[in-house]
Amino acid sequence: MNRSAGFSSLAELQAQLVGGLVPATPVPFDSDGKLHAAAHQSYLRYMSSQPIAGIAAWAHTGRGLMLDAETADRVLQDWRSALPDKIVIAGVGATGTANPDQATALTISMAERAAKMGADVLLVYPPTWLRHHHLCDQLTIVHHRRVSEVGSPIILFYLYEAAGGISYSSTVLDELLGIPQVLGIKIATLDSVMTYQAISRQLQERHPDKLLITGEDRFLGYSLRRGARAALIGLGAICCELQAELIRANEAGNTDRFLELSDAVDMLAESIFISPMEGYIKRILWALVHLGVIPPAAANDPWGPELPPNQFDEIGRRLATLTSEAQVN
Repeated sequence: MNRSAGFSSLAELQAQLVGGLVPATPVPFDSDGKLHAAAHQSYLRYMSSQPIAGIAAWAHTGRGLMLDAETADRVLQDWRSALPDKIVIAGVGATGTANPDQATALTISMAERAAKMGADVLLVYPPTWLRHHHLCDQLTIVHHRRVSEVGSPIILFYLYEAAGGISYSSTVLDELLGIPQVLGIKIATLDSVMTYQAISRQLQERHPDKLLITGEDRFLGYSLRRGARAALIGLGAICCELQAELIRANEAGNTDRFLELSDAVDMLAESIFISPMEGYIKRILWALVHLGVIPPAAANDPWGPELPPNQFDEIGRRLATLTSEAQVN
């Protein structure tokens, strides 16, 4: 059993997250679909030196619902060991089942494993098996309440449907945000600014004690301006200093620097989060290759689509531009 970082309350966890960047970390695989151990260790070392509040393992970026148990356990344990004083979040959920009770049981089992291995917080995947169920709203609430009985702090996850998410009504959100173990919600709509605005307003007006965490890689700056106090994003797996400084500039009210950094982050996101969208994980791994963190042989996503080689080159050009601009500034 691994020890958590030792945060004693939801308020303490929220305070640690406010103004912070939490990368959703990818897993480097070799061409046979096995964990590339050397690249994994290199990435752990790289991230341990970055200005982050913590990391999220087992999230979509890390293929959390796809990993075999042995690989998943090693990944989470290694992150816990590498970041002993920072927040480790673990995604928990289920896939491939239409039986609500079985899916919730699988999610609870995953949550219990995560807690035993030292995860500080659970990021609860949307229960997509309920998407077309005639009792979707009711069972969604029951699912989250049962997961909360594990006893770990929870971050809700509003994820756009194309990435395996489900739309929660405002009534369902009110019920979920009222669960005592919930410290906040991550919103990842991809491109629905109206949805983001509506949920942000709902939190501000009815749940001011809950933390709004942006998952909006493609409009990070705007999402911060609309109330997010922290970021849990796949883009955060690379170029951490750039994004961490953007968040700090927003918190400090440094408008000129915020606008400058927001443009730079958008430029990076527009080379990573593009069609086909599921290719973003491989693109992040490609970026880590350009940054010298992992070797090309480790930039494989066994579940992602094939990508044209020119995208690898474009990512390299964007990173080179950002590096040169940072040196000038």
